[in-house]
Amino acid sequence: MSQNSLMEQNLSNLDVTLLHPLSPEVISRQATINIGTIGHVAHGKSTVVKALSGVQTVRFKNELERNITIKLGYANAKIYTCEDERCPRPMCYKAYGSEKEDRPLCDVPGFENVRMKLLRHVSFVDCPGHDILMATMLNGAAIMDGALLLIAANESCPQPQTSEHLAALEMMRNIIILQNKVDLVQENAAFNQHEAIQKFIQGTVAEGAPIVPISAQLKYNIDAVCEYIVKKIPVPKRNFTSPPIMTVIRSFDVNKSGFEVDEMKGGVAGGSILRGVLKVNQNIEVRPGIVGKDQNGNIKCTPIHSRIVSLYAEQNELQFAVPGGLIGVGTTMDPTLTRADRLVGQVLGEVGSLPEVFVELEVSFFLLRRLLGVRTKGSEQQGKVSKLAKGEILMINIGSMSTGARVVAVKKESHLAKLQLVSPVCTSEGENIVLSRRVDKHWRLVGWGTIQAGTTVECHPATFVL
Repeated sequence: MSQNSLMEQNLSNLDVTLLHPLSPEVISRQATINIGTIGHVAHGKSTVVKALSGVQTVRFKNELERNITIKLGYANAKIYTCEDERCPRPMCYKAYGSEKEDRPLCDVPGFENVRMKLLRHVSFVDCPGHDILMATMLNGAAIMDGALLLIAANESCPQPQTSEHLAALEMMRNIIILQNKVDLVQENAAFNQHEAIQKFIQGTVAEGAPIVPISAQLKYNIDAVCEYIVKKIPVPKRNFTSPPIMTVIRSFDVNKSGFEVDEMKGGVAGGSILRGVLKVNQNIEVRPGIVGKDQNGNIKCTPIHSRIVSLYAEQNELQFAVPGGLIGVGTTMDPTLTRADRLVGQVLGEVGSLPEVFVELEVSFFLLRRLLGVRTKGSEQQGKVSKLAKGEILMINIGSMSTGARVVAVKKESHLAKLQLVSPVCTSEGENIVLSRRVDKHWRLVGWGTIQAGTTVECHPATFVL
């Protein structure tokens, strides 16, 4: 399985106990660290990803027409450094696309004959900055190991979604701030905004984070961003030995209209593996699977069983896939089940090892003091977040699943709530969830919580889709 000078993978001698996020046979083909790009609309998130990886993440027709990101965009990049220590930094750091060979030549003048070594293989999760698309951003936040927070130098700081995105990352510690578009402002304006950024991040999860001035459009200082990614975002600890489990972030049907029956391919699920190793030809299960109602109106779930026929990380074919990065899993499933993101929010893994499916959750929650991301006039205070009320409807994000939930009961003094879910969710106790509430026709982040217990639904015998 040799593909343009990338390291070979061999299932016959694979020992998962020896794997590591920086194992050469892994990072040659697959990203093992997920980094999100977050920030206000039009601050340059997609442009930074393109400058680092060479991949245009804004792909869909309506996104290109409106010049905004609507769906989560993904792109992988390999980060290298020159093997000669005399090569000046940060120029010795370089980012290329995922298909680049493992030891390219350095392009710094005077070091053209020196090889570079591969340090990291990063998957960038490009989140929408538009306020209406906050739920999409929260789905991306579920898989991030670190984040690049973009702040445009030619606008005041903070903009509404800058603060809202930062609050959504409250559970994360590895943030690098990029002061983008410095080519559009004078030097003193950039210095003044640098001070405004430092003031804004005081007391937040981003306090003490490095602030790097860049121009993503001109690729100015991108090598410094590469150095910070290597030095400031630690390699996450991964579990390779447990049964594999993957959250599905998108799913699609790759068959074109007019295909003959014998040309048809099974459905494809894309997502990030949370733990374990998926292998080609492995039998898998998807939960909750096909959701419906029985004769009495109760929810019933039928898991889908299938088999992995191919694994891909962008254009790189894999024999096995590890946690980190976005993986495309080609299956034997009926493609109508995966068409148009129908599997998003479901969980894929080894048969018999997936968590329970819940229809009701008991959560311990924390609410923000004030609403974030809402424009206020002049010195007007941002609206306070009112307490949870019995009977109100919330939107909750669990992993990559967004679903509605009705508050059935609240214990305000102990910060506990019982939530009845609109659609069943495959999750487990101890998982984090994000709470959003409808404010002025938009869903707004109001808090987060942890699952303590819940009511499960019995899964019916699995549907074999082979």
